[in-house]
Amino acid sequence: MKAEPQSDTDTPGAYAHKSAGWLPLPLLFGLAVWFGRSLPPWLYMWALAFAIYFSLKWLTWWRERADVIHTPLRSAAYLFAWPGMDAAAFIGGARVRKPGFSLWFWALAKTCMGILLMWVCARHVPVNLPLLRGWVGLLALILLLHFGSFELIALAWQSAGVNAEAIMQHPLSSKSLSEFWGKRWNLGFRQLSHEFVFRPLHKIAGPQAAMLLVFLISGLIHESVISLPARAGYGLPTAYFVLQGFGVVVERSRIGRRFGLQGGVSGWAFMAVITAAPAFWLFHPPFVIRVALPFMHAIRAI
Repeated sequence: MKAEPQSDTDTPGAYAHKSAGWLPLPLLFGLAVWFGRSLPPWLYMWALAFAIYFSLKWLTWWRERADVIHTPLRSAAYLFAWPGMDAAAFIGGARVRKPGFSLWFWALAKTCMGILLMWVCARHVPVNLPLLRGWVGLLALILLLHFGSFELIALAWQSAGVNAEAIMQHPLSSKSLSEFWGKRWNLGFRQLSHEFVFRPLHKIAGPQAAMLLVFLISGLIHESVISLPARAGYGLPTAYFVLQGFGVVVERSRIGRRFGLQGGVSGWAFMAVITAAPAFWLFHPPFVIRVALPFMHAIRAI
């Protein structure tokens, strides 16, 4: 529920007040880089990920805190007990219905599948196949966190009446690459990128350029969490996301429409190939060997 809007002035004090929302990003990221260099690579990765995640989390809350009627307890819950990035919906949105049993069942099943892959299947992969071992662990982590635990947290908040939409919305059901990235995969980042990149720039640079910039920034963020702790593979995560952006351009082009890439079987196949085939650019071998596998050792998965 929105409160009465406050007057928007251009005074230095008002500008500084708004800019304070961005302050944790360079501060926490700089601290993570400074101290993380002496940490094991896998711990360095988590330090960077937390610094970026909490900084952006704070930014979304800072932008909404004065315009949305909420309680301090709800704000604390948003900041520390919810992985999503839609601050307005969580801290001041309308109450939602309690989720059904089937949603709980499938979220728990995906969580258990992630646990099984991580602590059972990964250790049965031959030691002489380290990349395969690492990829099993990465798949397990994605299932355990993004598709499992995060969805369980969303369902718990929904059961309490809080508007907490799961960040993953059945991405394999996407009928196009645009639908995959825009409506189904990691809605937390989609919320951020739309609010802070696409919406401010699409009227200036045009929707296509703004969209490509969103993918470029996503690549740079992943670069910092993947290549930086691995100290190798620089440019590959960025190349992966730039490719996704150009894939969306092709999908929406005259050729894309001719081949039916905006939906149906052709659209789904194009989405699957573009997202999955170059995935080794995103989680490149140096990251798997130097970061993922040591992390799996640290949690006694292998």
